[in-house]
Amino acid sequence: MPESFRVQFVDGVTPDKWARIWATRVPDLPLELTLAGDDPVHDLRAGVASMCFVRLPIDREGLHVIPLYEEVPVVVVAKDHPVAAFEVVDVHDLADEQLVAPSHSVPEWLAVTDEERAARADAMPPMTIRAAVAVVASGSGMVITPLSVARLHHRKDVVHRLVTGVAPSQIGLAWRIDDDDERIETFIGIVRGRTERSSRGETPPSRSAPAPSSIPGSAPGSARTPGPRARRSPKLTGRGGAVTRGSGQRRRKRR
Repeated sequence: MPESFRVQFVDGVTPDKWARIWATRVPDLPLELTLAGDDPVHDLRAGVASMCFVRLPIDREGLHVIPLYEEVPVVVVAKDHPVAAFEVVDVHDLADEQLVAPSHSVPEWLAVTDEERAARADAMPPMTIRAAVAVVASGSGMVITPLSVARLHHRKDVVHRLVTGVAPSQIGLAWRIDDDDERIETFIGIVRGRTERSSRGETPPSRSAPAPSSIPGSAPGSARTPGPRARRSPKLTGRGGAVTRGSGQRRRKRR
């Protein structure tokens, strides 16, 4: 039996549809899908996997990367947090909230908050997103993360809300430049949505100059959540849990 073709993926990516197409199209070539570790780029370079769905940006040295689709950013807070009363908030409205992650992970929040909160964010011990959500559930701070990751680690005691003013993240497919495994081209064709006939009859692109492409919308098999309109949400004061309205358009407070 041929050696399995290993592809890793980061949290929030759902490669099930691609795996089903692979099994139908090339049943004699086993595909192994595994969740990436803490440093997927290191594992890729080390040969742990042939390809990996990564969250950009990454260090591309020695790698080919195809950008695929963008992810909508959300803020995760405790269920009884004032933010939970709104469908959409702006990053400026989160300036007085504590980020449970290194401040540089959300540069837009770092630009609007004060030095003390930024320093507390940087002093947070390293933790997984699951652990960070658990901290948020206790009422201590917030997490800003892609929607797909928030859904993956959802709990009954937290909510997530769309956040404007934060750039969307992007998922890409990466592999080593020096890897000439023909199965890589087969998998790329499946992810890009090529038909079986076009995949078989197509000449593989040059390894020295691959042409990055973008798949409009979301990845196959995952829902695309439309981005929120660019408008400011009501200002959240956080004093005693009260919510006051700022200069933005009025929104109805949930009961």
